[in-house]
This record gives sequence, structure tokens and C-alpha cells, in this order.
Amino acid sequence: MKSNLIIIMADQLRFDVFNRGYTPNIDALMNESVRFSSAYCASPLCVPSRGAFFTGLCPSSNGSLINPWEKRDAKYGDVKSDIENLYSLMEKEWYSIHSGKQHLFTEGGKLEDRDNLTHWASTEKSYKQMLKDNNVRQPGVLPRFKTYVPEMVDGKVTKVAKYSNAETGLYPFDSKYFFDIYFTDEGIKALKQRDKSKPLFYSAMYLAPHPPLEIPEPWFSLVKKDDVFLPENVGKYYPHQSPLQMYNLTGIVGARYSEEEWREAWRVYLGQVALFDECVGRLINELKTEGIYDNSMIIFTTDHGEMLGSHRLFQKMCMYEESSHVPLTIKFPNGEYARDINTHVSHIDVMPTIMEFLNIESKNDFEGVSLLSLITNGDKKGLNRDIFIQYDGNGARSNFQRCVIRNNYKLILDIFKDEMFVELYDLEKDRVESNNLAFYEEYDEVIINMYASLLKHMKDTSDLITLPELDLVSFRNAYSDIPVRQ
Repeated sequence: MKSNLIIIMADQLRFDVFNRGYTPNIDALMNESVRFSSAYCASPLCVPSRGAFFTGLCPSSNGSLINPWEKRDAKYGDVKSDIENLYSLMEKEWYSIHSGKQHLFTEGGKLEDRDNLTHWASTEKSYKQMLKDNNVRQPGVLPRFKTYVPEMVDGKVTKVAKYSNAETGLYPFDSKYFFDIYFTDEGIKALKQRDKSKPLFYSAMYLAPHPPLEIPEPWFSLVKKDDVFLPENVGKYYPHQSPLQMYNLTGIVGARYSEEEWREAWRVYLGQVALFDECVGRLINELKTEGIYDNSMIIFTTDHGEMLGSHRLFQKMCMYEESSHVPLTIKFPNGEYARDINTHVSHIDVMPTIMEFLNIESKNDFEGVSLLSLITNGDKKGLNRDIFIQYDGNGARSNFQRCVIRNNYKLILDIFKDEMFVELYDLEKDRVESNNLAFYEEYDEVIINMYASLLKHMKDTSDLITLPELDLVSFRNAYSDIPVRQ
């Protein structure tokens, strides 16, 4: 029988929370996996990140650019109808189960509402119905867990929207009503009831540790404030980081919290990470009980990261490491090939890797590269390339960012209306991205070359935005003498 495929995807999980005592089950899985230490999402936002992951195509190519919450811009959240996704390919031969958050949006309606072969064990819709049936509210719906922020529609009209903030609280109901525990319960039920004559495709799309930070016991009290590790850039606003983040949810919400308040947010976030790890452990144990763990390809990742106070920002929606750098591991059957790989890779590389390993044909002209040769024999053919990341707004097209990663350098372009801010960081020397090298003219050639590469990529992928002509002298003159007023 062909190998099983298990996808385990967190939501808003930082890459630096592992091997600290909160994730024993995930750590054990990683020890049996190929571990990519330099993996990046294609977009630091839920829907477009998943669109890229499940198609092997960049957001501008597949059409999914934003979370489609604003009706006037909703079409920009959908993967184009002529593009195949992992679900549509796997369900032809594999017994296909989805349990959890369903944020892969496609033209023609939601996947779970279509006549398809995937078994939808649970979704956010079924979760809300379960809560309604039991007269229980979902976490984070109380007013104090939301903050009003401005959001532009199509980059032209400003509306006001509400999004989760970093406030913490104890979810006062039984833990069985918490979304990820429900997703795990329903998924395990579906696993037990599956057609065992077929190989398994199981997509476990968790919501944790995405805010709201209102979680049940025992996880709410699990982590003590004194035990919280705070990265050095938490609560710090660096002089030459992009001021345009203050027009974005990241800065509007994140800038209001003190270091002590961030410590409390971290305490509960880590508790939610531990809750998520327990859910993963239950799933892994069930795979072992069913006798299919050893013959499974298990991919573990997150759609994007979480700033959680780094650069004094909150949530994702930016190109800094805490938001765009993601954990990515692949366990092959019987733990073969397990080791660390530090080559830059992207989420769009996962689909072609799966297709090659499982010998599946797809009509998609993948922009990602299969990692199988790199994994099996160290062949880096096709992987000496730039990594591109894009952001086109949250619930509507509004703020725009583009990013290029080449070797040790990361170039970030932050655009709001007619303003573009340039950032360049050396990730080897400055992992916390505190020193913007765009303010040193000796790096101009590096920026110019990476900018040219980005322009070509944007043209090749039919990007909807156009970048202005790059003028680094004028840029430095405009921004170098504007201090951050404390």
C-alpha cells in the first residue's frame, strides 16, 4: 500500500518555542524528521499562506492574496478554479480526512460545501454548531479580547474592523469545548471509522496558538511568569524599522503593551502551545495505535508565525523573522533521512515534494521546487535561488509588503499608499533584525540587485501592484533624520 500522508499545521506558531519543555510530543516527532531550519511561508497571513502551501504556487499566481473578510475584496482570497490543490489530488486514491480550521478558499465556494470525496470531520462551522448545541460560547468573543483597527478596502476606503488583541484570560468552560481539543476529538473519531483498505490522507488544521489568548485549565496556569523566556527584541521598537507598520494591525495593537504585559501574553501563549502539543501527541498516539505511523509521511509546520511583542508588534502580517520564518519538518516512513537542513526553503516547495514522493501527477506548473533530492542525497539543484514573500493586506487589500531572502540577506519593502520604506538585514549577524542596513550606502548594490530580482518575480507572477523606482539616496534623506519620539 502507498504511504499515508499526514499534514499537521498550527496557526501563528513561532519557530523558537520548541525544546523548552512545552512541546515534548512535537519535539519527539521532529527528532524523527527532516528539519528545515530556514523555512519561510509564502505570505504571513492565514488564507494566502494556505493557498500557497496547498498549491505550490505563489499568492499572486494562484490568486489568493488576503483573508476575504471584506465583501468588496473577497475575490482576492480565492485560489483560481483551474488550479489543483492537495485535497483534490489526494482524495482520488487516498481516504481523505480534514479536521480543524478550513482556510483554503477557492473560486466556486468552500471546499467542504462541494461534492467531493474528502471527509470533513470538523471545521470551524461544525465547532460553532457544537458550542451552540451545548449553550457554550467560544473563546475570545468578549469585548476585551478585541481591538478596533482601521482597515483599507482596495487601498482606497478606510473602514473599522475588530481583531484579536494580546489580552489574556481563563476560558471558564470544560476544555472539551476548546476548539483544538474538539478538532482532535472529531479527527480521531474519523480515523477510527475510515476505510482501512485505502492509504490515508489526514489534514489536521489546528487553530492554536492563534489568539485570542483565552484558554482553559490546566494550560492557563501551566506556565509561570518567572519561567517565561522573552526574546531580546520583545517590547523594543528599533529606530529604523518600518514606521508604516503603525498603519497596520501589527503596530496599532502591538505598540500599546509594556514589557510586563508582553510577559503575561507570552505566559498564556506558551500555555496554548502546550495545549496544542498535547493535541498533536494524541493524534500521533492514535496513528501508532492504528499501526500507520511508521508508514506515514508526516509534515509539521504552521501557516505563519507570531510577533508577540517582537519589534513591539503583534500578530503576523509583516516580514520579520518571528512572522515569516516557520518551523517545517517532514517525517518519512520509518524515520528515514532524519537530520537538519539549513538551505532556504519555502512553503511552496512542500506540494512538489509530496507529489514526487507519492508519485502523483498534477497539472499545476509549480513555482516551488521538490525537496526530495536535497533530502535524499543533498542535491541542491534548483534551490540556489531567492525566496519571495508577499503581503497584500489582512481582511482587504490595503497595506502591501514584499520580501526577498538571498543567502544571509533579507530585503523588505513596506508600502502604504504612496510611501515605501526599505529595510535590509543580515540574518547571520543580526537575527533579531535590529540594524537596518538600508541606511548604509555600502549595501546599496546588494539592495539594487535584490530589488531587480523582486521586480522580475512580480512580473512573472502577475503581481497586482507596481513598485516605485528605487532611490536609496532620497530614501535615506527622507528618513534618517526623523527620530522616534519617546
